[in-house]
Amino acid sequence: MDAYSARPSRCSVLRIGRQPLVAGLFSLGLALTWFPPPAATASAPLDQFCAHIERDIAAPLPLHPIWASSGLQMQCFGPQSTRGNGTSNGSAFGSNVDAANPKEDVTPSGVQVFGQSETSIASVGPYVVEAWNDATGLIAPCGSQMFKEEVTSYGFSADGGASFTDEGGLRNDNCTTSRLLGDPSVEAWQPGGAAYFYVGSLYDFNGLSAVSVSACKASGSGASASIACGTPTNVATGAVNFDAFGVPTSIDFLDKPFMSIDPVRGRLYVSYTRFTFEFVGAVLSQIELAVCDIGTPSGGTTPSGGTAGTPVCFPGQSPVPYLVVAPPDPQGCENQGAYPGVDVTTGDVYVGWEFNWGTNLNNCTSQPTQNRVAFVPFACLTPTPVSPCVTTPSTRGVNVFSLAAANIPGYNRFPMQDFPRIAVSPPKGTVSIVWNDTREHATGDIFLQSFALKSLTPVQLTPVRVNPAPVLPEWHFMPALRQADANGNLNVSYYEQRDTATCTSCTDTFAVLNLSPLTMSSGDSVRVTNVTSNWVGTSSDVVPNFGDYTDNYVRATPGNPYNDCQLFVAWSDGRLSFPNPFEARLGSCAPAD
Repeated sequence: MDAYSARPSRCSVLRIGRQPLVAGLFSLGLALTWFPPPAATASAPLDQFCAHIERDIAAPLPLHPIWASSGLQMQCFGPQSTRGNGTSNGSAFGSNVDAANPKEDVTPSGVQVFGQSETSIASVGPYVVEAWNDATGLIAPCGSQMFKEEVTSYGFSADGGASFTDEGGLRNDNCTTSRLLGDPSVEAWQPGGAAYFYVGSLYDFNGLSAVSVSACKASGSGASASIACGTPTNVATGAVNFDAFGVPTSIDFLDKPFMSIDPVRGRLYVSYTRFTFEFVGAVLSQIELAVCDIGTPSGGTTPSGGTAGTPVCFPGQSPVPYLVVAPPDPQGCENQGAYPGVDVTTGDVYVGWEFNWGTNLNNCTSQPTQNRVAFVPFACLTPTPVSPCVTTPSTRGVNVFSLAAANIPGYNRFPMQDFPRIAVSPPKGTVSIVWNDTREHATGDIFLQSFALKSLTPVQLTPVRVNPAPVLPEWHFMPALRQADANGNLNVSYYEQRDTATCTSCTDTFAVLNLSPLTMSSGDSVRVTNVTSNWVGTSSDVVPNFGDYTDNYVRATPGNPYNDCQLFVAWSDGRLSFPNPFEARLGSCAPAD
């Protein structure tokens, strides 16, 4: 079958029961994503690793605790129900569009599943793709129709986000030996006039923890529009290490991948965390960067063999990292939540991440929590098995007043993250990060810090609050930022939650538009959601119920500056009484400076 053939219904290969992915001692065994998960044993490396994940602040801390993403928690613990104690508001969606169809979230056994969160979005031309973590993949068996056994699912729009088709799970023809495990990110470009999307995901590959990317081609218009995705390509792969006697000494787990594209040079960059669990030691965490060759802007093939539809990625199936952005901290403070951004003018890449997330609550309480930015020159980013640069990139950090100890009403994940979202603005000469921070209000605001390109010299003397000053107590968290618009300005979306007389966890998505990365003051916000969600009144089969990130994307264009000013915002919404992936289109360019 051609890589971009239409997906089969697969009803004829539906299996009753589950086949193990890999037989033997070190199978990750995606049965671990089923409910209930098996008890941990000394002979199961994944179980040993999962035992270190902190899930409940009220419970005793495990030895060497770590804080992992939604996708990794799904792999470890399977469905984790949260029952609402009320009902959410409901009304016509108007400009807000549900990218999923709840009628598709039914397993072959007839079970309705609840929970789609952790959204990512991208757009090029009239097409939009939104991807999310889908709880259906925790229960549906291998061989389910529409690839429902895959945790990474997506929706497709051919009318600029006005409507979506729920495409089910991302294509995977080998679910008996591999599985897509969520934490998606989406990118887009238009080489040679053809529209391509890339969906990144956590990936269980033959019993090894990996990160994958799937290339998808969109075509047609109106009722004849369609999208066809290829099978997953390994971006990076973990390892199980042994001593001279064949006894396992450590195992890797890759987490929180996210992508950024260079449309000028045909490169796709993926940042992620590599956790290494040492059986007789600690859990190490380091930030890494991978590179994929995706062909030429004209739609051709590069010397390394990459095309738009067949990415060639490094390190791929090799367990050797392509480029280490941040090595493990000597004291065991956790590095997590990495996001990349590309300077399309020079090809340089910037990576932002949070240092001492989660561990700021226990074994690293004397160390500052920081959001850090690393500068990776284009010369370090050759399409080769490993980068020619062997030293750690130059890095700048900003201290964070963390929300890690916050219990946000209706949100079932602890701790809250402060991960930095990143965007490069060549017209302004800046790279900027935004994150949630308590330095002005205990319930959090969204803050911005910009740096000069290459030198990473701070633009603002101190971080600047993005959202307007709250009049009443309001939670502000999970900001999204991907790229600058055509004029070099930023668009930052985020959750805002407040209590009212009728709602104890009223949550909306807001955005500050056309914000200069050089700003020294807050912006004006606009409400994105047209229906408020009561998070306390929602039911979900996954933790976290509303994910641990939202997303937005400025539509990609085929020529300079490679993005226009149409903004697409993606978030997990509770108006249906359970989390579902929503989208809204807004934005226009402010007058150029």
